[in-house]
Amino acid sequence: MNSEQIDKVFAALNEFQIETPSWGFADTGTRFGKFLQDGAAIDINDKLSDAAQVHQLTGCCPSMAVHVLWDFKESQDPLSVKRAAEKLGLKLGAVNPNIFQDQIYKYGSLCNRDVIARKAALTHILDSVKIAKQISSRYLSLWFADGSNYPGQANIRWRKNAITESLQDVAAAMDSDQVMLVEYKPFEPTFYHTDLADWGMSYVVSKAVGPKAKVLVDTGHHYQAQNIEQIVAWLLDEEVLGGFHFNDRRYADDDLTLGSIDPYQIFRIFNEIFFYRWETGRRPEIAYMIDQSHNDKPKIEATIQTVCTAQELYAKAALVEHSELAKHQESNSEIDAEESLREAFFTDVRPALSEWRKNRRLAPDPLRAFRESGYAARTAKERKERRIALGIRGESSYA
Repeated sequence: MNSEQIDKVFAALNEFQIETPSWGFADTGTRFGKFLQDGAAIDINDKLSDAAQVHQLTGCCPSMAVHVLWDFKESQDPLSVKRAAEKLGLKLGAVNPNIFQDQIYKYGSLCNRDVIARKAALTHILDSVKIAKQISSRYLSLWFADGSNYPGQANIRWRKNAITESLQDVAAAMDSDQVMLVEYKPFEPTFYHTDLADWGMSYVVSKAVGPKAKVLVDTGHHYQAQNIEQIVAWLLDEEVLGGFHFNDRRYADDDLTLGSIDPYQIFRIFNEIFFYRWETGRRPEIAYMIDQSHNDKPKIEATIQTVCTAQELYAKAALVEHSELAKHQESNSEIDAEESLREAFFTDVRPALSEWRKNRRLAPDPLRAFRESGYAARTAKERKERRIALGIRGESSYA
């Protein structure tokens, strides 16, 4: 790499921040069960401690997303959690309501025909907005499990209007600088139809809600072979791309670690963002967040691995010569255009990334530094003993 390329990598890394998820540090699982880890976080203080470790080692994860039901107990003051985070050098990030776990949501939340269930979901989301204001969080992150399993079961148009009208009420309760991130997913837990099944549905709802609503792209929430970077390009052009949930998937769903299956896809997504910035001269506000449940990988190590992968791929995308790429596109020089991407993707940015870390007084290899710190062994021993003292047995909860 020449000095100009190194400068581009440094500039990209200086601006790139990633939010870790509280639930990524706790015991998680699949529909079939959970495989528990001694070092998994037991409570919100453990989660904050683990997130702080990731930030101290990577230098780019200053905030941790929170899930309301899993992280804020009824008797707990959200401000106390905020203060605990600040003591560790962290901020609390996106607030995630939980409108899919309770029995009342069997047939949906905001799309439920039962007015009691619909009101409960809206009240919980509005309470989450209040919490976001208390902890100075800009982002309200919304994912809906709403849908149906059989043809004829649901009035799809009625449900579309119900969720739109409810989210308009939520937007009215938000501060002017707060952002509602509207996520989508093609299926699961329902398999006939999902109320927000793809980016177009989230886009339509977001536009109807107003400027506070943006689309959240989860990199694992797509069908096989979906061209995610095309979705990103369209959302950028429509100025409605709000953020990402980083993960990967092999077949149908998310929760594999980012780039473990298709790193080139993540690179192509980042390239579209850099290309948009080069072409328009505007830097869109995008929330980069991890959404992974590390069911078998050690949780902190998996998070560090994910962050380092994201940094590498973001740095590679910063190396694409977009002026040359644009010329090749104009002349339909398809091989040269593709080579513009391949050359950047196959550039080894790890030495530059190591130098960037050294300049910030960070360990050149965050994963190795974490393993050498002894933090994992210490916390596993302490948390195992605490579980025994608390009488925690069997299946752990996300919290």
